[in-house]
Amino acid sequence: MFGWGNGRSGIGGAAAAVLCAGLVSGCAAPVVVAGAAATGAVVVAEERSTDDVVDDTGIKLAINAAWLDADPIIFSNLNTRVIEGRVLITGVVEDPQQRLEAVRIAWQVEDVREVINEIEVADPQGFSGYARDTAISGQIESRLLFDTSIQSINFTVLTESRVVYLMGIAQDEAERARVIDHARQIPYVRRVVDYTRLKSDTTAAAATETEAEAE
Repeated sequence: MFGWGNGRSGIGGAAAAVLCAGLVSGCAAPVVVAGAAATGAVVVAEERSTDDVVDDTGIKLAINAAWLDADPIIFSNLNTRVIEGRVLITGVVEDPQQRLEAVRIAWQVEDVREVINEIEVADPQGFSGYARDTAISGQIESRLLFDTSIQSINFTVLTESRVVYLMGIAQDEAERARVIDHARQIPYVRRVVDYTRLKSDTTAAAATETEAEAE
């Protein structure tokens, strides 16, 4: 349901790293990698089918495994979220070539339909910035969960350098607007980038950006 990213702490061994890459926030909470039976319990109320969720999980694991093989720095600094074959990549790298390589690798994975490149080239923000981003995502997720007008299971949230990225499927424009508004109201959010689409729209969602209400 919620949570993006492959974790940023060191992990012993490639197998452990790839497994961790399929979990939320450095292996803190499940994003369904335990098989179809476990997945079914999660997607009962979700717009995506069980097969879609399993395929998206496989794409995510394949990308992270390829990144790890190519460049462990790319793997540790970048995050992915996959919905309906659309891959959102966020994070910070110091070398522009790493940015290009990460995107190139993602496109080579089978069943990837789109790669949304939100990688920044700059000095990594460090632990304090990462902790603040995690807190921002948690506050947004909590607001969506307790808003009875929003089907929170259909949305995912990722925050990088105080920029919030939203993906998911909204029932209508009113629900999408409520999700965006919740994100904008969280303290320290700089911008909200919306990649959600309407349930009635089968085309890829174009990103829209809004400034946050307060720093």
